[in-house]
Formats: sequence, C-alpha cells, structure tokens
Amino acid sequence: MIEFQNVSFSYDKKTPVVQDLDLVIKKGETVGLIGANGAGKSTILKLMLGLLYGEGTIIVDGLSVTKANLPMIRKKTGYVLQDSDNQMFMPTVYEDMMFGLRNYGMSREAAEARVDAVLEQLGLQDLKYRHNHKISGGEKRMAAIATVLVMQPEVILMDEPSTALDPFNRRTVIRTIQVLPQTKVIASHDLDMILETCDRVVLLSHGKVVADGDCGMILRDRALLEQNRMELPLCMQMQGV
Repeated sequence: MIEFQNVSFSYDKKTPVVQDLDLVIKKGETVGLIGANGAGKSTILKLMLGLLYGEGTIIVDGLSVTKANLPMIRKKTGYVLQDSDNQMFMPTVYEDMMFGLRNYGMSREAAEARVDAVLEQLGLQDLKYRHNHKISGGEKRMAAIATVLVMQPEVILMDEPSTALDPFNRRTVIRTIQVLPQTKVIASHDLDMILETCDRVVLLSHGKVVADGDCGMILRDRALLEQNRMELPLCMQMQGV
C-alpha cells in the first residue's frame, strides 16, 4: 500500500531529517511511528502526502508521489494534523465535515447522513453546529478526526491523535482506531495508545529505522527504548516490565 525507496529529506539542505529510508506498509496494517522529538515521524507523514519533497521514491497504492498524482493520492488518504487549528478552516464542525464530501460531488442528503453517522460513532453529536473557535482544544481534536473519518479514505495518517484529549475521548479514539479497516499510520509519543492500536511499530532515530517489528516486542524492550530517548509505556512500567 505504501512504499519508501531510499528516501532522504532535509529542511535546510544540510541536516538530514530522513535518511535513506526503505519502508513497506501493507494494505490493512496499522503501523505506529515512534521516536523522540526530531526523529522524523511527522516529516514521513508529510512526505507521503507530497506536502514535502525529498530524494528517493514514495509510492502510495501504486501511485508515485509526484505533483501529477497528488489529487488521486490525497483522495485516497486522510491526514489528521498535529495542530487541529491548521485543519479546521470552516466556521462550524458541520461545515468542515461537509466540505470535502460536497466538493467530491456527494448529494447534500447523503453527505449529511454520513456526517451524522461519524458524529454518532465518536459521540460528538453536540459539536455538530458548534463554531470551531468556540470549542476546546480537545473538542477540536475530536472534530478534526471526524473530518477525516467522514471521507472514508483508504489510508489514514494520524499525527499525535491523542494530544489534548481527556481520558474519555482518548478511549473513544483508541476504540475507533481499533475497528477501522483502513491502512493506518500513526505517529505518536503516546506509547500506551500505540500498544493498544498498532500491530507493528517502526522506531525512528535521526530519520533512520532503528527497529521495525511486532508492537508488543519493541515496546517491551526497555533497553532499546532508553537508547533512543524513550521510556516504556506506562502500563508496562506499572507491571514492572
């Protein structure tokens, strides 16, 4: 579904953020990208969408990430940004969720039915007509996730999806991720969430893959995590792993 072939990227043309990355993500996988600040997690997500361009080749569902292919790639791909303020641009949650559906030609009736179904799935019915500038950071985070899910993309990219969420909404997001059938790539410092939602983990350091494999095995490896400026998930710390 997604393939990186010898991909490198630098913001200043001097310091590499992603270095010689080779990575394959299969259709239907849920993959967690983990690593300390600056490891390259968010950059990799942006490279998949053509928001950044570097060296090497990136393929999404058979399409090379080039300017000519971006409309098709972005129609297949949903992206939950790290900063929800950069994602919510319409006056209300309802209008944000309707925008993409209507832009792709869906009737108003069908679009409203899908919006209502996603709001119910996430328990956000009360946010439907709320103004984006009048809701809390956590509510806006949930609304941003709703705007992606309503499009039913084939690939979902999430950058720190649990940021600013209270325990109830965090649990809702985890349960939602667990049942979504799409290919999902989740970049996060919330290792407990990664443990509950991902089958596979890719541990990054300075833009390179340090470890790639079973989620439980990597997240139980205290020495490996500490070598890369990370700690065990809290649930494992409490278990004395």
